Amino acid sequence: MLTIGITGGIGSGKSTVCKVFGVLGIPVYQADIMAAKLQNEDAAIKKGLINLFGTEIYFEDGLLNRKKLAGIIFGDKLLLEKINNLVHPAVHREFNKWLALWGNKSPYILYEAAILFETGSFRNFDLTILVVADENERLERVVKRDHTTKEEIQRRMNNQLKDKEKIAMADYVIGNNDNQQIIPQILKLDQLLKSKSYVRKMDW
Repeated sequence: MLTIGITGGIGSGKSTVCKVFGVLGIPVYQADIMAAKLQNEDAAIKKGLINLFGTEIYFEDGLLNRKKLAGIIFGDKLLLEKINNLVHPAVHREFNKWLALWGNKSPYILYEAAILFETGSFRNFDLTILVVADENERLERVVKRDHTTKEEIQRRMNNQLKDKEKIAMADYVIGNNDNQQIIPQILKLDQLLKSKSYVRKMDW
């Protein structure tokens, strides 16, 4: 069974692409959702975050104050790296447990994560898929989705690699601008992966 990392910059639509793969019956591990869950529930991670930011980083009910944390780390790449080093190993441990449950029940699975290339974790997978869209379209999508400012979204984008850099590392690229159809691209890639006639670093 192939393990495939799938990623895309904020507003690229990678989660939408993953939903389509899910409709096709492909299992999708949502690493960012698992990370959020562990930040609320894993004792070692909570202790590490409190050591970094103080007890006020959590609400009284024990849930992480995500807005406060985002305001801190998206302006400090060093702190962001520290959090990634704290959280990502735990996310991968949970992924390995999840993967073992699937065995060989699917020809491939997807590991969805926002910063696959930035952390170097793309090397853990057989192949990678990158979802891309023009920056202006991504900005507009996230402003509407999150009801925030373009300046705030740009700050978040600045902590991710540019698409040009990620394209150079990705095996497959799915274009998701508003004038592009993603379903034909996904169906074509799904058939290719299931046929086992895929190649690495294919121009898509």
